[in-house]
Parts: sequence; structure tokens; C-alpha cells
Amino acid sequence: MEASGVIERILYVEDDPDIRAVAELALVDVGGFEVQLCESGQQALELVGNFEPDLVLLDVMMPGMDGPATLNALRNLDGGFDVPVVFMTARLQPAEIEEYRALGAIGVIPKPFDPMTLAEEIRGLVASRPEA
Repeated sequence: MEASGVIERILYVEDDPDIRAVAELALVDVGGFEVQLCESGQQALELVGNFEPDLVLLDVMMPGMDGPATLNALRNLDGGFDVPVVFMTARLQPAEIEEYRALGAIGVIPKPFDPMTLAEEIRGLVASRPEA
């Protein structure tokens, strides 16, 4: 990520192919991001090193390795992994949101999301996070 905090490259992990397709259009065509799509947490772990994302957008509920488990695995990679993470989920109870933040997420985007505003929501979360 640039020193200015500008996000250019997003690793997007989502098991649902329809949601992945809509989000790709929203992030690439509307948002202007470079996006690496992953259909599972395992695939994210395999691709993250070569892609070097500025941000990870992570579905919470996935078969196999869910979003929180994927985040934990990313954080434990050799060499460390310290880029912002945003969860996307329909599970939006206050306790759940607090749990995602406790895991280190900078924010949570509700599903279903608005494809026309998704990129700006992400930029807003990045801009409003406290600097480390």
C-alpha cells in the first residue's frame, strides 16, 4: 500500500460465484481497483504472496476455512501479513461486528452490498482507520 494509504490491489475471498462476479464488476469497473478473486480461504493463502494486496476483502461464512480462520492463517504466514482486512457478511449483530473488529478487521460491509458504492465504502473504511 502506498504511504498515502491509497488502496489499489484487493484480494477478494468469496465462495459464492454470483457474489464474486458482482463484486468484481463493482471493484474493477466502478472502483478502478486491481482485484485477485479467490473462491476459498485456502486459495487466498496460495495466491496472496504473489499478488501482494493492499487490502483483503473477506467473506465471513465459507465452507472449509471461514473468514476469521482465513484471516488468522494470513496473519500467521512467514514474514508476517499486515494489510487492512474488511469482512463482508450478512451477520451483523453488534456482538458479531465486535468480534470481527477484535480479530483485526478495520470494518464490516453488510451483505447484500450496493455495487455502485462498494468501492467508496472500502475507501472510507481505509481513510477513517486509526494509523498504526
